[in-house]
Amino acid sequence: MLFNYKAIDQKGSENRGSIDAITLEVAISSLQRRGLVIESINPADKKSFFQKDFSMFSRVSNKDVVVLSRQLATLFAAQVSALRVFRLLASETENLMLAKTLTAVADDLQAGSAISKALAKHPKVFSEFYVNMVRSGEESGKLDQVFIFLADHLDRSYEVNSKARNALIYPAFVVFTFVVVMILMLTVVIPKISTILTDSGQEVPIYTKIVIGLSHFFVTYGVFILAAVVIGGFFLYRFLKTPAGRLSLDDIKIKIPFVKNLYQKLYLSRISDNMNTMLVSGIPMVRALEITSEVVSNEIYKRALIDAMEAVKGGRSVSDALAEKRIIPGIMIQMIKVGEESGELGSILKTLSDFYDREVVNAVDTLVDLIEPIMIVLLGLGVGFLLASVLIPIYNISANIS
Repeated sequence: MLFNYKAIDQKGSENRGSIDAITLEVAISSLQRRGLVIESINPADKKSFFQKDFSMFSRVSNKDVVVLSRQLATLFAAQVSALRVFRLLASETENLMLAKTLTAVADDLQAGSAISKALAKHPKVFSEFYVNMVRSGEESGKLDQVFIFLADHLDRSYEVNSKARNALIYPAFVVFTFVVVMILMLTVVIPKISTILTDSGQEVPIYTKIVIGLSHFFVTYGVFILAAVVIGGFFLYRFLKTPAGRLSLDDIKIKIPFVKNLYQKLYLSRISDNMNTMLVSGIPMVRALEITSEVVSNEIYKRALIDAMEAVKGGRSVSDALAEKRIIPGIMIQMIKVGEESGELGSILKTLSDFYDREVVNAVDTLVDLIEPIMIVLLGLGVGFLLASVLIPIYNISANIS
């Protein structure tokens, strides 16, 4: 941000100029270090195109938050004050949105706010899970350890989620390629070849007639089909944004063949890891279940965790509360029960988290190994059938002419 200032140097001369800084406080500190006595300093009214705030176009990724958490842990361990920590990181980060967020947090801290309360004002950057972990660190006086826990947790979560997401990218790309190739052949290639077959007057096989009829349908009504797909996609998108739509989609994810195993293990890994991280940091079980339900990112599992939370409030154990939910496997229930009886629930949940992390990786590898050859075969068969449907009659025509 650009500031115009008027100041007096050590010789008593008046100086006017401008300085670029993240905040007003940073600008004042920079000028004072130069030995200037500031008379007035104000934000510049006019900004060039390159000086404008483009933070609205930037986003804070999971990787940014991981790096930030590790930096926070290091600075808090070095006994640097919270206000100075956030001012320093705001001036150092290259992400505009994150810099703006950290500056706002620092301003709240300067006004006397707690760190967790200041972070809670920025839910797009700091999740409820993150804020509650920081609050537990404030209460226990172990903020540096909490930020290390958060960085490790987010790192593991990012790795598992990326693995699962990347596994589904390849099949989606192959399916998209297959659809595009089929549409191009039916609308561009087949109509030209079908003209040759029609003009020959020769009887064509039934499968060729089907392909030609399908091609004629796409050419004639292609615009209407495209419009229907766009409109249908728009309303589907709107529906999936509603609670009922999210519930339906999340239910499909854990029931659809091939990918349900991957999604189930992904959610179980997320539940185990989140609860372990919070319990180790001293967050009560009821609150841990509530927060985990918000970050699990699946409405089915969210409802199961909320029901379990209400049962635990009523005096039941976590294992008994979760045992009523069919989406929670028996091995997880038994492990949690052992953890409750032995007083080692945190370490048991850590073991479960590591187990399901490995299971997610194995499920991803299995899915990729299974889908890749199936997609290639289907793509080859589809294109091969279209080509055979038109090339065989053309070959017969050529043979009859000769």
